[in-house]
Parts: sequence; C-alpha cells; structure tokens
Amino acid sequence: MQMLTVLAAAYAAFIALFLVLENRSPQSTFAWLFLMLGFPVGGLIIYTLFGRGWKAFSNKNQLHTLIEGTSLVERKTAMAEQQPMLLAELSKTSVGEYARLAQMLWMSARAPLTLSNQFEILQDAREKYPRLMTDLRAASRSIHLVYYQWASDPFTEQIAEVLAAKAAAGVDVRILYDPVGSLMMLSSRYLRSMRKAGIQVHAYSPLYYLHTISYRNHRKIAVIDGRIAYSGGLNMTEAHLSGPPGFTGWRDTHARVVGEAALRLQSVFLTMWYNTTGKNLFHERHFPQQAESASKLPIQVVSGGPDSEWNAILKAYILLVTLARDHVYLQSPFLIPNDGLSDAMKAAALAGIKVWVMIAPRGAEGQLAYRAGMTYARELAGAGVRVLLYTGAYFHAKTVCVDSKVCSVGSANMDIRSFSINYETNLVVYDEDITKRLEADFEKDMESCVDFSVPRYESQPLRTRLLDSGMRLCSPLL
Repeated sequence: MQMLTVLAAAYAAFIALFLVLENRSPQSTFAWLFLMLGFPVGGLIIYTLFGRGWKAFSNKNQLHTLIEGTSLVERKTAMAEQQPMLLAELSKTSVGEYARLAQMLWMSARAPLTLSNQFEILQDAREKYPRLMTDLRAASRSIHLVYYQWASDPFTEQIAEVLAAKAAAGVDVRILYDPVGSLMMLSSRYLRSMRKAGIQVHAYSPLYYLHTISYRNHRKIAVIDGRIAYSGGLNMTEAHLSGPPGFTGWRDTHARVVGEAALRLQSVFLTMWYNTTGKNLFHERHFPQQAESASKLPIQVVSGGPDSEWNAILKAYILLVTLARDHVYLQSPFLIPNDGLSDAMKAAALAGIKVWVMIAPRGAEGQLAYRAGMTYARELAGAGVRVLLYTGAYFHAKTVCVDSKVCSVGSANMDIRSFSINYETNLVVYDEDITKRLEADFEKDMESCVDFSVPRYESQPLRTRLLDSGMRLCSPLL
C-alpha cells in the first residue's frame, strides 16, 4: 500500500510538472490536470490521442533537410529574399490593407506570397471532377493525389482506369489516402488493383499508429506535372455527386490553380509522401520553372496541423474577421470556433460589421458536432452574427470572403479539430474579381438557407439543449 501511495504521488507530481511546463492556458492546464489525475489510464489515452501540442510533432527544419544538396535550395533562398519586396508591393495595391494578413502568414507558416498564378473556382463535384479528369488524362510526368476520403465506387473506378493508363504510359502516379476518413469506404480489392497497375498507393498514418490515430490528414489536394493543382473541400467519392442519404445533393467548393501556387501544393504533397514512405522526391523535375504571367494574382498556400507552432490557419480566420471593414462571409459545415475566433466574430458584429456564417444544421454521419455547433450559433447570434442554416443538400464548403477583396478556399472547417489537430491546407487569394465571384456564390447559396433563430432554439425541449451543451464540452474532440 505504501508503495502504491509513493507511485501515485510520483505520477501526480510528474503529470503536474509536465502540464505546467507546457504553458497552456490556465483553464486548459487545470482541465487536463483534472482528467489525468482523476482518470489516470483514460486521461493519458485521451491526452495522447487529442492533447499533445505542436512540439510533439515539430519538424521545423524538415523542408530544408529534404532539399539540401539540390538546386531547390537556391530557389527557396531567392523566394525568401523576395518576400519583403512582394509584401511591400501588395500593400500598395487595391487590396493593400490586407497585406498584414500576408505578412502574418509568411512569418507564422512560412507561406510565401506567389504572383504568377491562375485561379478557378469550382463549385460542387459536377464542376471539379470533369475538370480534374481532363487534367489527369493530359498528365505527362507525374500525378500526385492526397485525399481524406477515397471510396471504392463506380466513379472512382473510372479514376482508377485513367490513373492505370497513365502509369502504363510512364507517368508517376502517387496516392495518399487517410485510413480513418476512408474507413469502410475503400476496399482492399480496389487498392490491390491500383497497385497491380503500377500506381503507388499508401495510407497516411496507418491505423496501427495508435499514438497518432486522432491526428488526421484532412487535405484534398491534386497536383499534375507540378503545374496544375487542386485544393478545397471535395474528396474522391461518388457521394459528392449524388449527395448522402437523406440529402438532395452535396454542396462544396474547390479551386484549380496553375502557376507558382501549384508548386507550393506540390511541396505539401511531397513532404507528406516523405513522412509516409521515407522517400525524398524533392528533385528539380517535380518543380518545373513556371512561366511568368503578365497579370499578377497574389496567392498564399497556407498549411496547418498539429506540428504548427502558430496555428496559422486559425490566426488567418481571426485576422480576416478583424480586418473586415464592411462584411465577412464564412462557410463551414461545422461551427465550433475557439474563444479567440468567437470573440473576434462577436466583436466585429457588435461593431456593425456584417458577419454572416453559413453552416450545416445536420450531417450524414453522426450529429454530435452539428449539435454542439448550435450552442455556438446561439452565442454568436446573440451578438449580432447572422447564422445561416443550409437546407436540402449537405453543406460542406469551407470559404471566407472579406470586403470583396480577399478570400480563402480550402479544407479547414471552422472547428477546433481543423485548427489544431488535423492537417489542413487553404488557399488565400488577394484579388477583388475572384472574391466578388465567390461572394456572389455565397449570396446564391443564401437562397437555400434559413436564418438561425435564438427564440426558436430556446423554445426547444430542455433535453435537446442539454444534449447540445454536453456535446460542446467535447468540442475539441469532435
């Protein structure tokens, strides 16, 4: 008994010292301390799955190591040296007041501002999939695909046929899929047939890596020949064409980019490929020189994840809201902001800025995150934020538009998981025409929405609101 007491005291002292040295917020520190002392085994498991900070995953110098000894070092150095000048030039344009956002993303995430780009908004799978299929068929050197969800279905069978034909023609075809996101969707037969056809397919962070099972790759990226790339909210599944059961369709947003931004997405993929396979593909052939465009389109490719020291995507959302002078339109299936983003949204609304948020009131699989979101909708709406509930089709878009001048399209939901646990990538575009087009799409989406009503919500049975509040307690895990 005395030995158990000594061991318990030593465990408590170690846990307390460990958590205090992490320098989290006092609320977070006390919450984890309570959990890990009150439930030693369960608390440790939950902390391992959800609670570790960026230092546990940090790979700050990984990119430098991967390109060391190649000509890419010189290009990376030149790009970094150009950033102060490019940021200064951006500040003198019609979107110059948002150059502070670009500066923050460069300093926090080393997301360079790129200029020689073309950008195309693709609304829904019926626009993205045919466009992607055409680009895949035209590939001559490499096809790199990474998706959170990849299903085995009639549509992806067509994709596999195209990829097999390209592999047979000598094109390098590499695929990463998330085994949690694709669980029960992707058959072993389908994987075997692709590998037999010469397609390199790997699961990112396999399920037997129990210590990282909660830290998922949520990105949806395609890069063709290092010149054309796609990123956004659409996965690789036929369900995005027809919609899940109980819905009339699937509403989503993706983007197609050509130019320097495609190289940044290539870098994201190749880093993930190295972390999965141990093979370093950072060679000049995967980073073709881009023809300089006469028209300049400023884009930053911003990536985040559990290895991100500064939570750049979260800070981008906060700064986008803070910089708004007239309006900010946000789209996300989930509404689970952290305190910083929630306070920024409420402060902007109280100051007279039009803060409009479009969300999904329910989901196709599990309702916990959506129910937790209703408590945040109640809180934000009380401060003057307009919360719009999308009806009919399942809503899955992740976009932000500010003052018709700057916008973001990507994979990150407006929830704590996307901000700090999942690996995500967003494209931030500093352009009035593109932002106005995306805003027009937002306004069209409003035709399928109903406004969240505080009185209507508060009139619901107590058990419903109690369940929602209980789900909110679990919001960091959802």
